[in-house]
Amino acid sequence: MSDGFVSSIERELVRSERLLWKGRPRGGIRLRGSDGFLIPFSLLWGGFVIFWEFMALTSPKDQPMGWLFPLFGLPFVLVALYIVFGRFFVDAKMRHSTEYAVTDRRAIIVSGLFTRKIRSINLQSSPEITLSEKADKSGTIAFGAAPFGRWMQRDLWYPSGSSQPAFEMIEDVRGIYDIIEKVKLG
Repeated sequence: MSDGFVSSIERELVRSERLLWKGRPRGGIRLRGSDGFLIPFSLLWGGFVIFWEFMALTSPKDQPMGWLFPLFGLPFVLVALYIVFGRFFVDAKMRHSTEYAVTDRRAIIVSGLFTRKIRSINLQSSPEITLSEKADKSGTIAFGAAPFGRWMQRDLWYPSGSSQPAFEMIEDVRGIYDIIEKVKLG
């Protein structure tokens, strides 16, 4: 691992705190479960927006304010481009800048594209820790209760930015979960 990665996590440790594990989420463009809904929705949205812009651009311009409809559709085109393509690149970039750690006291999540955001979860007092494991032994460990009804908003507009702290898309998720359980039990 690079020195930048080590120093970034290590500078979050307090005196006498022992680092048990550190890692990053999987890199690259990845699909999530919510994409089963979001991909068809984004294609439908994008298709409608392209149709709107095409009709607005090819309509006669001799009418008063004939330039208004193409201009009105421009923000919708930008949103369509983001939800069809851009959100995958934003998610990949966010995961690339995310780091996870487990110490003998807490779980640490360091993330952020433009600003550094540190989340610290006291493992002794965390009421709920959820493990989601895939067949390839990768998965997610979530801390605390999931906010109801926010999955689409999170995955569409803020990929990897859930209000629920989690180690997302990590390798050997069961091994890390076991480390967390040992810390939790004391």
